[in-house]
Amino acid sequence: MAAALKDIEQTDEVLMTRAQAGDTNAFTALYDRHVEEAFRVARAICRDPGRAEDAVQEGFLAIWRGRANYQADAGGFRAWSMRIVKNRTIDSFRSAASRPPVQAGDANSKRPQADTDAPSPQAEAVVRSERDDLLASLRRLPKAQFEVIALAFYGELSHSEIAARLDLPAGTVKGRMRLGLEKLRREMDHPERGSSAGNGLGR
Repeated sequence: MAAALKDIEQTDEVLMTRAQAGDTNAFTALYDRHVEEAFRVARAICRDPGRAEDAVQEGFLAIWRGRANYQADAGGFRAWSMRIVKNRTIDSFRSAASRPPVQAGDANSKRPQADTDAPSPQAEAVVRSERDDLLASLRRLPKAQFEVIALAFYGELSHSEIAARLDLPAGTVKGRMRLGLEKLRREMDHPERGSSAGNGLGR
């Protein structure tokens, strides 16, 4: 119990330094500290609780495996970890976009308990900020790519449904989505580059 209390009191950077040395208890403390926010961020992107939880788990597994690459002076653990979770969410979305979305009421869907609790004002602000950032990034994509990704993200349509809606070949929809998601990932990795991008016609 004393060790757990000590972990709670330590900063992210101290815990991550310990995790980089192989301390799994320190990494568990980081996970417990940030998992609820990570889930809200992932859900703000994909709007699917089951897929969001999977992306969070995969994201933190990637964080553990890549912990040696963490540098505290590159923006702090929170920003670094949330960027990884965002990228995993986009990857999950890209691989599952052609399948029907998981329904929020699915009894087999598991998620962090915090999803059933009323979020704090701070958590709501984080979600709004992440959602606004995502929408801004989407709007900087070429119009054709923005259109198919928006229909998939917010309309929860499959590739075939988007193709029918836009009267396009399914291969064209998949190509535009792949290119758009790749650009979205690059911008999330390097947000300072996004401000100079325009919303052209694209493919």
